[in-house]
Amino acid sequence: MTLQDLFEPNIKMNPYMTTTDIRAAIYARVSSTGDRQSTERQVIDLTDYASRNSMTICQTFEEHISGAKKNHERPVLQECLTFCVEEKVDVLLLSELSRLGRNVDEVLANIRFAKENRLNIYFQKEGISIYGADGKENPYLTIMIAVLGTCAQMERESIHYRLQSGRKVYVDKNIAETGKSGLGRKEGYRKPVETKKEEYKEVLKLLKAGYPIRKVAKLTDVSESTVKRLKKEFAIC
Repeated sequence: MTLQDLFEPNIKMNPYMTTTDIRAAIYARVSSTGDRQSTERQVIDLTDYASRNSMTICQTFEEHISGAKKNHERPVLQECLTFCVEEKVDVLLLSELSRLGRNVDEVLANIRFAKENRLNIYFQKEGISIYGADGKENPYLTIMIAVLGTCAQMERESIHYRLQSGRKVYVDKNIAETGKSGLGRKEGYRKPVETKKEEYKEVLKLLKAGYPIRKVAKLTDVSESTVKRLKKEFAIC
C-alpha cells in the first residue's frame, strides 16, 4: 500500500458495493452564531465532493457551537452520529478535522464511536478518512490527530508567551518612565485605549480572527469577563 492509497478519498466500504450505493451524510460546524461565520461554504463544498464521487446525501447537519465543547454538549453532532448509525450511513463528510472538535480526547472518542459502528468519516481538507480504499483502518489518522493536538498545545503556549512578553515590555516601560509597573488601578481610573491595545494585543487579534470568548480566555490566560469587555469596547463582531 502506498501513501497515496492511505490518503485517497475513496470511501467504498466493500468490494460488492457500487459507487451509487454509497450513502453519505454531512456535518458542518462553525463556532460563531453571528453573521461572520456560516456553515454554507462547508455544505456547498462537501455536496460538490459527494456529487463528484457518486454519493447520495441522506442528511445534512449544521451546528453553531464552539469546537472546544464536550461531545455531550453538542446536540447536533450527537444527533448526526446517531442518525448515521441507525440509518446505516456509509460515510460522514466533514470539511476538516477541527469540525469534529478541537479537544484531542473528544475527537478520539468520536473516532472510536465511528469505528465501533463501522462508520467511515472523511475529512476533506486533510484528504484522509478512517478507512482507506481497501476498507482497512487508516493507521495515519490517529497519528495525525495526535500531531494536530500537539500543534494546538504549542499554539496556546506561544500565544501565552507572547502575551506575557508583551506585558513585561509594558511593565518595564512604565517602571523606566514612572517608577511604577502601571498594572495597578486607582479608583476611577480608566486605562487609555492605546494602552489596552498594547497590553491586550493578542486578545484583540484572536477576537478579530473570530475565536469565541471562552477560547480566547483559555488561550491568553485572561478572564472571560475581561475578554467580553474588550470585545464590546472595541466593537468586535
